[in-house]
Formats: sequence, structure tokens, C-alpha cells
Amino acid sequence: MTDSSYVHGYSGREATRLADQAKTLSELLHHDTRYPAGSRILECGCGIGAQTVFLAAGNPEAQIVSVDVSPDSLARAKARVQAAGHRNVTFRAASVFNLPFAEQSFDHVFVCFMLEHLSEPLKALRCLWQVLRAGRSITVIEGDHGSWFCHPQTQEAARTVQCLIEIQARLGGDALIGRRIFPLLTEAGFGEVHVSPRMVYVDDSKPELVEGFSKNTFIAMVEGVREQALALGLIDAATWDKGIADMYRATEPGGTFCYTFFKGTGSKPNGGKSATASCGAGGAATGDGDEANALGSPSGNARGQFGDNRPSLR
Repeated sequence: MTDSSYVHGYSGREATRLADQAKTLSELLHHDTRYPAGSRILECGCGIGAQTVFLAAGNPEAQIVSVDVSPDSLARAKARVQAAGHRNVTFRAASVFNLPFAEQSFDHVFVCFMLEHLSEPLKALRCLWQVLRAGRSITVIEGDHGSWFCHPQTQEAARTVQCLIEIQARLGGDALIGRRIFPLLTEAGFGEVHVSPRMVYVDDSKPELVEGFSKNTFIAMVEGVREQALALGLIDAATWDKGIADMYRATEPGGTFCYTFFKGTGSKPNGGKSATASCGAGGAATGDGDEANALGSPSGNARGQFGDNRPSLR
């Protein structure tokens, strides 16, 4: 992927959206992300640190190393974590395909909203497998845009969401990757794999979710690819505008919204082996090549992996 292949972008609006999203979804996604005191944790694709602050808050006695390929995103992440008062996180520029760490350097690995942006998610997991200690765990969180539905739902609304899915696929990513977490972790060599769906259901009895998720997370994300969708000829302007208006109608009284995230965990077997992957463990801090940008995902963070005008659940 090139810097322009990150579907969600790095604009100020996107950074705000990611922070709002992380706050809205923190309990749903992270209430059970807990590690023992003294653990050394690798967070891959930290972006602007929107998820990092919750990871640090929930594990105050762990030592977290958060990596991303974007210097700008790393600077934002560091400022965000410091402003929150956390002192257990260090930051480093690195690509998931060229991690500057020795094999078996970490007790746990945490990845949130990164794999969806990679053309080689299996290779990324195999690279993470190498730096994880035997018997220790990996946690992967991803969305799946195919799980979205709303009421009332129209063909135009569904078409706008499909445009986002198609654009991300053209950029080498997979907006439907949530359903693939179990087979990806298994094929990468992890054992004891378990995936739990985390559904967000919204109606007008939950105004905080209407604003925080339906409007400020999901619809805002879809709106971010309007110009790309029109330029590619995936949809015409009138259909797009009606589809977005129809989604907003589902946020009004009587409307409903639903979306499912998937959280997978696995462990590295003692003596286990992963298929060979060309990873740069112990190499330079910043990788080169088509997917050297693959770490700046919007993990609730404005991903530093790709360009500046793209939307994502991170």
C-alpha cells in the first residue's frame, strides 16, 4: 500500500471521529483487555493513540510499546497519552512487516483496526507471531461493514456503504475482515483461538450511541469516501446524497442502527511454528516497500499508514 491507500485519511475531522469512536466503544471493546502487572505489550498500528489511552488506562502496571509508521500520528499519540496522564507507554516508528524487535520480545500483542487496511493480513500476523513469546497472547479487533444494517433501510443507503467496501478493496484492504479473524489467526499459527462478536445496537432510547456511534462514527466514516466514490463512478451524486440522508433518517426517533465488531484472541504454542514470513524482526525502525505504511491504522487512531483523506473505524 502506498501513503494514499489508507481509505480513511488523516484530516483533523478524521482524528476527531476516531477519538469519539474510541470513547464510545471503549467499554464494549476493551472491558476485558487486561494484562498481568509487568507484562510487556506491543500495540501495532497505534495511529493517533485513540485506542492507546484505553489500553494504558486498563493496564497501568504493564509496559506498552506502541508503533506506527507515521511520525505525525506518533506525535499526536504521544501527546494524547501524556495529556491523559499515562506514563506506561513508549512510542516507536515501525512497520508491522519490519518490526525492530528481537524474536519473542513481548508477552502480549494488541492490534485494533489495522488488518482491514492490509493486502497481506496473514503475513502481518506471522510477523507479529515472531516477536511474541511462546505461551503468550495476541488480541485482534476488527469491524465488518457487511454486518451493518439500519431501519428504515433503503437501497440507496446500502449502496453508499457498499461504495466504502469497494473502495477499500481497490486499495488492497478488506472492510469485511471481521468474519476472517478466526481463520487468519489459526493459519498464522496461533492456538486456542477464540472470537467473540461485539454488537452495537442503537435506537432512540440510547442518545449517546445515536450521536457517538451512528452519526459520529459510522455515517461520518461513510461520508468520508464521497469524492472517491463519485470519481470512480461507483455511484452518482443524487443516489449518494439520498443514501446518506436515509442513514441519518435511521438516527431519528423510530430508527435503529446495528453493527458488529469481532474480537479475537489466541496464543503462541510452546514449541509451535508459524509458516515462514519475510519479516524484518530486529531490523530498521521504519520499513520500506509497498506495505511499510501498514501500521498507521486508525485503530481508533487516525492511521498513519496511509494518506490524508480516508475513513475508517479505527
